[in-house]
Amino acid sequence: MVDSVADVVVVGAGIVGLSHAVEAVHRGLSVHIVERDAEPVGASVRNFGHACITAQGPELLALAQVSRRGWMRAAARCGFWAPESGALMLARNGAEAAVLEEFREERGAEAVRLLSAEQTRARLGGADRSPDPDIVAGAVFPADFRVDPRSTVIAIARWLAEQPGVVFHWRTAALGCADGVVYTGRGPVRGRRILVCVGHDLDRLYPVTAEEHEVIRCRLQMALVAAPADYQHDGAVLTGTSMLRYGGMAGLPSAALVRAELDRDHPELMEIAANLMFARRPDGTVLVGDSHHYGLTATPFDDESVTERLLAGAAHILGVPGLQVLQRWQGVYASSARTDILRETHDATVSSVTVTTGLGMTLSFGLAAQTFDAL
Repeated sequence: MVDSVADVVVVGAGIVGLSHAVEAVHRGLSVHIVERDAEPVGASVRNFGHACITAQGPELLALAQVSRRGWMRAAARCGFWAPESGALMLARNGAEAAVLEEFREERGAEAVRLLSAEQTRARLGGADRSPDPDIVAGAVFPADFRVDPRSTVIAIARWLAEQPGVVFHWRTAALGCADGVVYTGRGPVRGRRILVCVGHDLDRLYPVTAEEHEVIRCRLQMALVAAPADYQHDGAVLTGTSMLRYGGMAGLPSAALVRAELDRDHPELMEIAANLMFARRPDGTVLVGDSHHYGLTATPFDDESVTERLLAGAAHILGVPGLQVLQRWQGVYASSARTDILRETHDATVSSVTVTTGLGMTLSFGLAAQTFDAL
């Protein structure tokens, strides 16, 4: 172990931990990063890489906007792909179109740009494809943006490793933290402040804190598919199920009818708590997902019928008979019915930051700014 005492020790090299490390460097602090794996393989590389700025509820919107600025600054520094391509929200019936109208009235025409059915299909279509004929309207959320989850976290870690005062401790499991020391299987790592950013594994280090806040795991089923011919849309594509998962739309009065119609017309999606959406990666492949399954432990066994429902939904929207699956995997994140963001002080030098909803990628840089503003 390095004997020096860092200004900050970050436990966890997921996006929340790395964003805190980037913020520490931005503020001129030395930082050590302790990570149990040889590279990031957790929640941060298993998601869509969709920064959902616009659809956040009032309590998280300002934080998401701060995070967006941090993301853009990090993209410029680290050189990762981050197109400001917005998000495309589909409306496939009158109830969903009403949500978009109401959301535009609340947030303004610049934040929510309504599209006709023809304009919406044009963004999804190709020379030999006819997207979902049920599309009646759409909206673009220009503030949203994309990153590639599989390469972005690695690019940030690589940039950090090149900065003076930054030390990574890979393949080093944190066993406990107290009084300015992270105790690891390789010896102590010392810092004036310790920030624990281990996501759904909070209960491994602080089980009582996790239990008090009812932190459990949310397991997702996702797939990577070959893109249909001529599909070039870089923005994330969201559907009516997404309207029920993001606070900015889920809290609108018109969202109740969307839920009722999905319960009636698509119970197969509601049964798996689906957020039917897809997003193109820079290599042209497309991420498709996702379902949500909750418990203290994430079972390793996936139900093939769940993935089939998601793939069928995406294929129908894109106007193809089926999608060629290249990979399948489980996403995972911390979930709590009590809070979206769990901050806890464990002693005078140790605190933890856990995003207890699926918004870690979206909020990470905003959370990091909040953390250091409070120190």
